[in-house]
Amino acid sequence: MRSWSAPDIVPLPGTGGPLRLHDTATDRIKETTPGPRAGMYACGITPYDAAHLGHAFTYLTFDLVNRVWRDAGRDVNYVQNTTDIDDPLLERAHAIGVDWRDLAHREIDVFRDDMAALRIIPPASYVGVVESVDLIGDLAARIRDTGATYDLDGDLYFSVAEAQNFGEIGHLDRDAMLSLFRQRGGDPDRSGKKDPLDWLLWRAERPGEPAWDSPLGRGRPGWHIECSAIALDRLGPRFALNGGGNDLIFPHHEMGAAETRCVTGGPNADNHLHVGMVGLNGEKMSKSLGNLVFVSKLREQGVEPAVIRLAMLSHHYRAAWEWTDDHLPVACARAERWRAAFALGTAPDAAPLLAAVRSTLAEDLDAPAALAAVDAWADTALTEGGTDADAPALARTVVDTLLGVAL
Repeated sequence: MRSWSAPDIVPLPGTGGPLRLHDTATDRIKETTPGPRAGMYACGITPYDAAHLGHAFTYLTFDLVNRVWRDAGRDVNYVQNTTDIDDPLLERAHAIGVDWRDLAHREIDVFRDDMAALRIIPPASYVGVVESVDLIGDLAARIRDTGATYDLDGDLYFSVAEAQNFGEIGHLDRDAMLSLFRQRGGDPDRSGKKDPLDWLLWRAERPGEPAWDSPLGRGRPGWHIECSAIALDRLGPRFALNGGGNDLIFPHHEMGAAETRCVTGGPNADNHLHVGMVGLNGEKMSKSLGNLVFVSKLREQGVEPAVIRLAMLSHHYRAAWEWTDDHLPVACARAERWRAAFALGTAPDAAPLLAAVRSTLAEDLDAPAALAAVDAWADTALTEGGTDADAPALARTVVDTLLGVAL
């Protein structure tokens, strides 16, 4: 599947330092050590509706990781999936009377346009589930061959009793797992399961549903195994960073990690990054609640993508926050102040600004602190002036290259 167009990234003087990130599994901030080629996987959208700000905030976070690693001289192998076959997609397509494939293609196109407009560096591999069915079927068969699965009316289930180190990411107790499994697409109450927490790897063909041939018979993938299979294929058995929104910690990432460990004997990632939820009107922004602010709609209303990006950057990636009508005017005013400072003929030395933005982002992606550093430089430039003719251009490049804001 094609990705989206990449923004130009202008190299900065020198190189950035190591990136420290909060790791969900250990609940501490630790230095990432990805090596020269940094493998990174982010769980993508299920394309039954356009991308909302919660999605954008997640992919903005991974974009910052990408930019910090690149600034430190690393090649980044970024992989992202899109779940272009799943129950919610089929249900929405049926409800609005369109073919599920047409719905998926339409919404993926909107997503691509949004990501390109927001200057999100595209993944090296943008991979759909439909194109990965053979990979997924093969992985499910490998897991079956370990003895960790059982058959239930033709469906293949992973037995949680066979899951080594289960709970290693979220560290939740059983009651919390059951509650979240029920809320987030699981089937704990299905009759015949050995344990309510057992999860579906392969769904046998049902009348009227799409299905593909596999070593397990005709059917389609369960939910969690798609990311396990794609990551193993594109990144190998262990990579630097895995993550997504914090609503994916359980069950998605916990069960995916168990699948990988089952066939490789080890963890799938060195670090697990999870992004806080974006809310509206006191609730988490989600399709099920219908309280969504769409990036595409903001763009249609004439909101500059750089302003949308600045509004999101004003929040730390791990913090839950709420979108309000105040965000856009504040971000717009910030963009105009920065533009005015970049347009000056001379300004204060921008080398300390480069160091400040590098250091704040390197410490758990503290984007609000990075914005504050640019604010301080711009305010000084506009009120006190400066003598460095190269500073405005360097400051503009710092903002573009590290923060992804083109002004």
